[in-house]
Amino acid sequence: MMKTVKHEPDRQPNVAAIAIWENEGGASRPARMDQHFGRRIEKDRTWTIYHVYTGIPATSNGRNMTGLSHSDATDGMLFLNDRNTRNRAHRHAAQAKPRRGLSAFLLATWRRTGGLS
Repeated sequence: MMKTVKHEPDRQPNVAAIAIWENEGGASRPARMDQHFGRRIEKDRTWTIYHVYTGIPATSNGRNMTGLSHSDATDGMLFLNDRNTRNRAHRHAAQAKPRRGLSAFLLATWRRTGGLS
């Protein structure tokens, strides 16, 4: 009869990795440049939505986004990051609009040189 040896690796590294994953906002979607908000669990077991570059708690309508439940922190983080995505796309679309006509400099040069010869 063959003896089976079960090896369960130490679970502490996995717990630490999950904690880091949770505090960095999770990985529900690929990271994007406009994802400025993450969520983290605090010592009192409440959640905070924070700005990932500064670590400062986010604010919405003058209220700090602290003392939240896990689901509220997740929903709020996703909302703020999606809002950033929409705002970034709107700014990009506004900048990408084709310009009609020549710039003032090119138009003056065109007139001075008599256009194409």
